[in-house]
Amino acid sequence: MAVDWGTLTVGRIALRETFPVSETGGTAPTLSVEGQEASPDLSRAEVYQLHENLLALEVGKIQPVTFSDKEERNGYYRVASVSASLTEYRDDLILCDWKLEFDRVGAENETDLQSRLTGAVRANDFALSGEKTHAPALSHYGYYTGATAPSSMTRTGADGAVTLYRGIPTAVSPRWGATAAGALTGRARVLSEGLELEGLLHAMAPDAWSLSNGLVNVSPNASAGVLDVASYSGGAYRSKLWRVTVASAGPVWDSASLLRNDLEMVRVRLTASRSPGRVVLDLTLRRGSRVIEGYLQSGSSATLGVALVSAETCTNTAASGYLTATSNDASGNRFVCGSARTFTGSTNGTLTKSSATSLDFFTGAAIGGGSAVSGDAALDLRNQYIGFMAEQTYGVRR
Repeated sequence: MAVDWGTLTVGRIALRETFPVSETGGTAPTLSVEGQEASPDLSRAEVYQLHENLLALEVGKIQPVTFSDKEERNGYYRVASVSASLTEYRDDLILCDWKLEFDRVGAENETDLQSRLTGAVRANDFALSGEKTHAPALSHYGYYTGATAPSSMTRTGADGAVTLYRGIPTAVSPRWGATAAGALTGRARVLSEGLELEGLLHAMAPDAWSLSNGLVNVSPNASAGVLDVASYSGGAYRSKLWRVTVASAGPVWDSASLLRNDLEMVRVRLTASRSPGRVVLDLTLRRGSRVIEGYLQSGSSATLGVALVSAETCTNTAASGYLTATSNDASGNRFVCGSARTFTGSTNGTLTKSSATSLDFFTGAAIGGGSAVSGDAALDLRNQYIGFMAEQTYGVRR
């Protein structure tokens, strides 16, 4: 009789839940679990990705852990050690035998997630103070910032309703609750060859990755230097193509690598050859954000730029640090782009910086266009980009 296995989920990784779990109690409780993945039933690519995801788990990092059959063990755990053994019988069977050991932080009912938001306002040339915002998991509760409470708004994405808190008090680390499964909702994610990645240690093709947070989806286009930036609106992703240029040419990316891969933020680095030297583009996507952040660097001075592939009419408001369309597109939205540093704007959706070795920028869409709600208008997105803070999430007992 076939066994109906449950699912053990560790962060983004879904594993077959086996029968035994080994635990120790006392003042430093631990949990150990081991199992096996195989092809068949999984595909070869899925087994290899599971193996890589397991080995990429960061020791010392807190992870939400859930069990289908042992729900009493659901909670937050710190990874203590991980091992995985891969065996392949050519054209037959592939096995991944794994073992995980955790330090128990706490059950999901007794643990708060603390988002440590740090850093000053993004350095800018427009005397902007920005707006400090934060988006926890979709399925959160009890959001607490002390005596001063922020305002909030809701953004609808592919994963559901995202709560964005606005006007976060200075020097405050918000605390909030979520079930272990709920902590994963609305997360930022990186996919390679269509499979979601955990951690950083992965092989990635420069033309087969994507970043997503349910509000924005970013992927490479076949054309040199072109990014497909799709914003979620009206029940679907609405795509706009943006070309990144160095000396008027789109780089051909030689490699892609991960710099950060957490539930609250992901960052990928693209590298291309240049004669002489190289070009590097860092792309960052945060949970709850409507914009993709970019940082373009060239080893030698050149004119750096970001432009819509299909031009759209806009007013040249470069003196205010952003550009946006003057009328709504077919989806009822308006493109938004900008930079924290002085740039040359246009009336067709192009921004450039001459004789430069670096260019920071953001691109996205004002959902609702000229009727965007407060928090989603072009100026709001610019201010949020300026005010974005570094974030790390920790588990703390209540």
